[in-house]
Amino acid sequence: MPDTAGKIRVLHFVTGGFSGGATQVAISLVRAALDSEHITPMLVLRKKRRGDPARIRELQEQGLPVAVVPGWSKIATILALVKLCKAQQPDVLVAHGFSEHLWGRYAGLLAKVPVLVHVEHNTKERYNRWRLAQSRWLSQRTDAIVGCSEGVKSVLLSQGMPAERCHAISNGINTTPFNQAVPSLAERQPNIVMVSRFSKQKDHATLFRALALLKPQGITPKLLLAGGGKSLHRKPLEKLATTLGIAEQVQFLGVVRNVPELLQQNQLSVLSSHYEGMPLALLEGMAAGCIAIGSAVPGIQEVLREGEDGFLVTENDASALADRIKYCLQHSNELQLVADAGRSRALTEFSRERMNQQYEALFVQLARQVSTGKGV
Repeated sequence: MPDTAGKIRVLHFVTGGFSGGATQVAISLVRAALDSEHITPMLVLRKKRRGDPARIRELQEQGLPVAVVPGWSKIATILALVKLCKAQQPDVLVAHGFSEHLWGRYAGLLAKVPVLVHVEHNTKERYNRWRLAQSRWLSQRTDAIVGCSEGVKSVLLSQGMPAERCHAISNGINTTPFNQAVPSLAERQPNIVMVSRFSKQKDHATLFRALALLKPQGITPKLLLAGGGKSLHRKPLEKLATTLGIAEQVQFLGVVRNVPELLQQNQLSVLSSHYEGMPLALLEGMAAGCIAIGSAVPGIQEVLREGEDGFLVTENDASALADRIKYCLQHSNELQLVADAGRSRALTEFSRERMNQQYEALFVQLARQVSTGKGV
């Protein structure tokens, strides 16, 4: 039942790694719901060995209700989450991302949470047969399965998830840092920003090779890399930059807390990737007024309309990416309209407010259906 104020209690469960979009979306939804007339939110993070306790304290200091459950084993995670659910009595449990959506829903079933929601944040995950079988079994006991884009929803349907329970709600960004007027392209540095963690999913290597192809032509933009991730993935890239002779152009900035400012100082926002769900980093680049360039893969293809509000480049094609970067840098004044269109689209179609409204409407609908005994 809803709490004494008549609000629906919604618990968001997600990884506590902070490097991926799933955690950022969950935090955004909890933050937005603090002012909701219909929802009382809570954020539950699965502890990660490399997690940053300072980030958790920061969220708590900002007034977000945050709890942390163990992450050293799946059973420990599930049992701790069951205990928390029994204490908090949420009306809705939202399990974000792989593999947390499995352990979160198991806990929700054991704790008899009335409504379970699974949010899938990528078009490609580390599913094996056993985990896919678990996801299908859980889907029959889940009230809604949400893809963070139409592309992700299509993948869910291809996996055999029940069509009547599948939804698509696009990720949204916090538009507040981008609402003021931004510098024109002519006022910015002719450099590239890529905001991304270091992982197998992201394709920094192709971007590096593109820069190496441009260097003999006298085109040597700086590449500013903002993002964390494992040294396992970063170290080979540092070596590759040296091998390709572009080390002096590439700056590994680590986790950057002023991404909007960084983007607004530079002309190009590039996301070279193998697959995406709904790329928040690229949306922020568009909102900042950059010329956006992305790999032509699911997720990114949903965000960029070729030549209208950004540019798409064939995945793994360093030559094509080099050509596109060269064109954009040499014709930046002519491409101001493209950058403006991308900014307008990001601020209107992919805002955090719109995302929150759609999730809130779904949660309220599901909770009401349960309370009236109508089912889903």
